[in-house]
Amino acid sequence: MTIRWYPGHMGKALEEIQELIKKVDVVIEVLDARLPYSSANHKLAAIRWNKPWIKVLNKHDLADPAVTKAWVRDFEKQSGMRALPMSAKKHADTKPLIRLCQLLAPKRGKPGLPVRTMVVGIPNVGKSTLINTLAGKSMAKVGDRPAVTTTTQRIDLHNGVVLSDTPGVLWPDMSDQEGAYRLAASGAIGDNAMDYTEVGLFAGEYLLKRYPALLQERYALTELPESPYDLIEAVGRRRGLLATGGVVDQHKAAEALLRELRAGKIGRISLEEPESRLKTED
Repeated sequence: MTIRWYPGHMGKALEEIQELIKKVDVVIEVLDARLPYSSANHKLAAIRWNKPWIKVLNKHDLADPAVTKAWVRDFEKQSGMRALPMSAKKHADTKPLIRLCQLLAPKRGKPGLPVRTMVVGIPNVGKSTLINTLAGKSMAKVGDRPAVTTTTQRIDLHNGVVLSDTPGVLWPDMSDQEGAYRLAASGAIGDNAMDYTEVGLFAGEYLLKRYPALLQERYALTELPESPYDLIEAVGRRRGLLATGGVVDQHKAAEALLRELRAGKIGRISLEEPESRLKTED
């Protein structure tokens, strides 16, 4: 199944961001720490205007710590780029972000001259959650449907930093179907745009290669399944997800695997490493 996710909204969003970016000092891009490349809109790089850029690696508490460190190193090789792992829901995690904004715009942050920042990100990576945590109250609507943010909101944090919540909606590049399947596995794509069995098999194949020990521990497997099909079968039997005749319900078993993956119950897992970006760009 080819995953298609709300095509057609990107052009307008990019135009609005391109105008707004001229008026800010620092850009904050929110990504999913488990898949920082696939959860980005790569057309943003073309309209950067050499602005200081912070990659917020949200949900880092669900990601493999070693892989997250590798992503931070990879991002910070780029001029003017900084990366900051965090959980956008935790106020304590967001404090270093404010300090970093002030550091990257040393001529601002004074009375009457706040650091002007802009927050960008595709749906479901935590952009609105981050804004609400920084503001200390509900300022941005949280939702997984298109066009939740329809106008630019300017939010004064009263600490020398002003946020702009970008209008329009950015979407990732669905021509990269491997990236699309990673997004689906992470929970970023709605049920109507994906097939649970196919995405479960995709995730199962990756987990068998990259995190076999975590799978064995989570599902009490004496032997590692030889294929993703065998893994789905084992998960279904462990969770009692059987159809008529005692056969495993493949859809429900795949859904169970993905649900536990997304919740971090299998362990701290990253769905891509910096090498994945290099392969995609080649």
